[in-house]
Amino acid sequence: MGLLPIIATLVTLGFHGVDAGVVHARADVAQRSAVEGQIPPGIHKIKHVVIVMQENRSFDNYFGTYPGADGIPMVDGVPTQCVPDPQNGGCIAPYHDTKDINGGGPHGVSAALLDIDGGHMDGFIAADEQAQEKNCVNTLNPACGASAADEVMGYHTAEEIPNYWAYAKNFVLQDHMFASDLGWSLPEHLYEVSGWSAKCTVQGDPLSCKSAPQSPEEVPEFSATGAEPHYEWTDLTYLLREHGVSWNYFVFAGGEPDCIDNEALVCAPVEQNASTPGIWNPLPYFGDVHEDAQLANIQSLESFYSDARSGSLPAVSWVTPNARVSEHPPASIAAGQAYVTSVINAIMRSPDWSSTAIFLTWDDWGGFYDSVSPPVVDQDGYGLRVPGLVISPYARDGYVDHQVLSHDAYLKFIENDFLGGERLNPVTDGRPDSRPDVRESLPILGNLERDFDFQQPPSPPFVLPTNPVPNSTPTAFRVLDSETPLRQQPRFHGGGVQASVTCTLACRLTVGGYVTIRKRMRHRVITQRVRLVSRNVRFSGTRALNLTVAGGPHGGLMAALASATRPGQAYLTIAATSAARPAQSTTGELQVKLLP
Repeated sequence: MGLLPIIATLVTLGFHGVDAGVVHARADVAQRSAVEGQIPPGIHKIKHVVIVMQENRSFDNYFGTYPGADGIPMVDGVPTQCVPDPQNGGCIAPYHDTKDINGGGPHGVSAALLDIDGGHMDGFIAADEQAQEKNCVNTLNPACGASAADEVMGYHTAEEIPNYWAYAKNFVLQDHMFASDLGWSLPEHLYEVSGWSAKCTVQGDPLSCKSAPQSPEEVPEFSATGAEPHYEWTDLTYLLREHGVSWNYFVFAGGEPDCIDNEALVCAPVEQNASTPGIWNPLPYFGDVHEDAQLANIQSLESFYSDARSGSLPAVSWVTPNARVSEHPPASIAAGQAYVTSVINAIMRSPDWSSTAIFLTWDDWGGFYDSVSPPVVDQDGYGLRVPGLVISPYARDGYVDHQVLSHDAYLKFIENDFLGGERLNPVTDGRPDSRPDVRESLPILGNLERDFDFQQPPSPPFVLPTNPVPNSTPTAFRVLDSETPLRQQPRFHGGGVQASVTCTLACRLTVGGYVTIRKRMRHRVITQRVRLVSRNVRFSGTRALNLTVAGGPHGGLMAALASATRPGQAYLTIAATSAARPAQSTTGELQVKLLP
C-alpha cells in the first residue's frame, strides 16, 4: 500500500502527520506488550477454538429462570415485569412457553431500539404488533392470525432444552453476553469474523468503509440488482494467515430463513452451502480472503465431522447451521439442540477434545423478551443479550459468568491465544481500514480467560444424547476428579493415597495406580515404583477412596517417603461405567504429589 492511503488512515483515526502516527504505532506496540504480559500462560493449553453460532434467541428466552443467573425479575417465582400491549390494552408478563416452535419478533435496529425503550425493556409487544401489521397480507402467514404477539414473551426451561441447561450446569454460562451490534443476522455474522459491520463505497479500498449496523451491502439473494457485495475491511482470517494459524468456516448446507428486511417476521428461505456466500456465510465476500487465496478454507459441515474424528481440527473453527436446525423461528428448538449436541459430541469424542474450547452462542435476540438493557459502547452497539456457553475440559464447573461480554470477546480470546494479543487495529495490523474503534480493546469488554481454570486436570468428555426425552434430565454421566488433593501427605490419609471421585449418575468405578519414589542408595539415586491396591466400587455422588501400597506393611508408604530425596509422585488411573443402560464409559489419569 502506498503512502497516501497510510496517511489517510492516520487522519481518519485522528492523527495529523506521519510523526504522530509513528508515535501512536509505537504506543500501540507498547500496549500490545502489556497485553501479552496479562495473558495467562495456561491459555495456550487451548489449541483449538470452535465457535458455534445459532440463531435468534435472547438470554431470557432460554436461561431467564436458570438458578444463579441474572434472569427474569421474579418474586416467589412470579415475574415482576409486565410489558405493555398497545393493540389490545393491558400488559403481558413473561410466561413458560412449552412449545417447540415459536414465532419470534422483528429484530432489526429500529425494533431493537423500540424493544429497549431507553432502558425500560418494555417495547417487545409493540414492536411485534407493528411487524404483524406490516406483513399481514396472507392469513396463512405465521405473523398473522394465530401467531399472537405474546409469543415474544415466552421463555423455556430445562424441560424443553435439557441439553443446553446440562451444559450450563457442568461448564460455564455467561449471563451478560450481548450481541455485537443492534442489527440482525448479516451484521452479526460480519462482527463474528471481523469485529465490524460496514458498507464500502470503493471496491478494493478498506478506507472507503463506514459503519452499517443495520444495512451493510446486501448479499445477492436479498439485493434488487443481484450484485455481489465487497467487504473490504480486514477480518480475523487476515491476521490468522499472517501468523500461520489454521482456520476453517464450516457451513451446514440448507436454507437461510432470515430476511433482509428484519422488521419483517418471515420470508422465503434461500439456499446456502460452503460454496454459496450468504448472510450466515459472509467470508467469501471479504477482499482479504480473496487476496490470501483462502476461499478453500470455507468447507462443508461434513468436513468438520471428518476433522474431528481424525483429530485434525484447525486452530480456529466457525460452525454455522442451516435453517432447519438454526433455532431461527419458525425452526424447531429440539432440532437445533440435537444438531448442536451432535457437533459438541463430535468434539468430545475427538482426540482434540483435551485441548479445545467451544464457544456456543446465538447471533441476535430474535425479537424475544429480555430484561437487561445493553450497554452503549459506540454508535453500533451493543445489541440485546443472547445466551453464551463455554464448554471445554478446562472450563470452570457449573460457573455463571457475570462479566459484560459480546461476540467481540471471541476475537479477543483467539488473538490472545494464537496471535500474542495482536488486535484488528488499523494502525498496527498491516491492512488499515476506517473502523471507528478496536472492539476487542474496549475497557468494558470482559476476558473469557476467567471462564477457565487452567490448573485443573482436564475434564473428561460429557457426551449427551442428541434427542433427549422432553421434561427429563439428560442420561449422560460425568466423572469428576477435581476434588482429589493434588498435594497430599499420606499420614493424613491412613497411610495411603486419597482419590475423591464424583459420578453424576450411579456408576461402577475402578481406581488404581502406582507411586514412584526417588531414593539414594549408597552413591547413586534409584527410582522405586510401588503398586497401589485397586479399588472397585459402585456408587453415585461423591466417594473418597484410600489406596494403600500393595503387599507392604501399614505405614510403609510414609516410611518410604521419609527417606526419599524428593516428593513422591502418585499416578492414578480412573475408569468408570454408568450403571444405567445404555452404558457409557470414560477413563482418566491423575498425578498427585506426595509429601512426607
